[in-house]
Amino acid sequence: MAEIKRLGPDDVSLFRKMMRMFGEAFVEPGNYSAEGVSAAYQRERLGDPTFFALAALAKGKVVGGLCAYELLKFEQQRSEIYIYDLAVDARHRRKGIATALIDELRLIAQACGAWTIFVQADHGDDEAIALYTKLGTREDVLHFDIKP
Repeated sequence: MAEIKRLGPDDVSLFRKMMRMFGEAFVEPGNYSAEGVSAAYQRERLGDPTFFALAALAKGKVVGGLCAYELLKFEQQRSEIYIYDLAVDARHRRKGIATALIDELRLIAQACGAWTIFVQADHGDDEAIALYTKLGTREDVLHFDIKP
């Protein structure tokens, strides 16, 4: 089983390895390239108390990762946590790593008093849909990207 580590400001190197793993897992290496992103910026993100980066490590190598944000609500004095990215290296899937990452995030959510954790999945991503269905309640919603 993999060790789950919450990354902090001193873990930029590990964070960059996790980003590379995301790029490979999502087949989007350009979106997860550390090129053009300073170590100072990444240190700042990793030090933000509303950003959570969790790395799954096997024999010191990043084999999975999760990045999430705490969203402070306005309508009630509570927060929600949004899983922005979750991936496991293809060679390490079906070993409980994604579930372990989410379980660790659940502990973080409890500690910060979050009301819920939510995540999106794309149609056709059957593995992710099965995982999230096993762990939570499914809502079918529409997602829109609005250009700034």
